[in-house]
Amino acid sequence: MLKELLIIIPIAIFFGAVQVEAYTGFVPGITLTKEVSNEQTLLAEQKLNLTNRYAEPYINDVFKDNILLNLAYMAGTVQNAGQINWDAVRAPSSYSFTLQPGEVFAYHDNVLPQYEGRVVQGTNTSFGAADGYRSSGLLYGDGVCHFASLINMTARDAGLEVVAPTNHDFAMIPDIDPMYGTAIYYAYGQPEINMQQNLYVENTFAVPVKVVFENTGDSLVVRIYK
Repeated sequence: MLKELLIIIPIAIFFGAVQVEAYTGFVPGITLTKEVSNEQTLLAEQKLNLTNRYAEPYINDVFKDNILLNLAYMAGTVQNAGQINWDAVRAPSSYSFTLQPGEVFAYHDNVLPQYEGRVVQGTNTSFGAADGYRSSGLLYGDGVCHFASLINMTARDAGLEVVAPTNHDFAMIPDIDPMYGTAIYYAYGQPEINMQQNLYVENTFAVPVKVVFENTGDSLVVRIYK
C-alpha cells in the first residue's frame, strides 16, 4: 500500500511584503505546485547616471544638482529657494507617490485642457533662478529635461499612457533613447507655450500604481509598481 506524504513549507513573512510559498505533493510520483503572492508587481525600472550628464565636470555638477533639487521640490522637502540645503539635497533619499486609476502626473502646472482637474502630482516648481536652480552659463534649470525624460521612459515601459508634446531632439540626453527625450519649459505668462513643453503620465490601469524615486548619490532610479 502506498504511503502518502504531505510536504509543507512554512509561510515566510517579510517587512514591507508578504511572500507565501506552499509546496504540496505526494510520494511516490511527487507533483509539486508553487504559489507565490506579492503585495506589489514591479512594472518597470530605469536608472539615470548622475555622473555623466555632461562631459565637463563643473557643468555636470550643475545638471546633477538641478535634477536632485527638482526631486526635492517634488517630494516637498524644499518648497522655496530659502529652504535649500545643498548637502541635504545631494544626500541619498527616496520619494514615492501613487496614481489612482484615471489620475495624472504633470511635470508642471500649465497643463493641456484634457488633463485639467485630473492632475494630482507634479514637481511643484518652475525650474528658474527664483526657485534656486543653478545655471551652467546660459540657462537656469539645466538637467530638468533629463529627469523628465527618465520618467517618460519608465512610464512607457510600465505601460502607462504618456504624452510629451515636445521632443528633446535638439540635444542628446545620455542614457536616454532619443524617442523618450522630453523638453520641459516654464515661463511666467506663457501658458500656451508651457503646456506644450510638459510631460503627462496617466494611470490607465484599473488599479493604483506607485511611482518610486531613489537618489543613490551617483544615480537616480525610477520604479513603477502596481
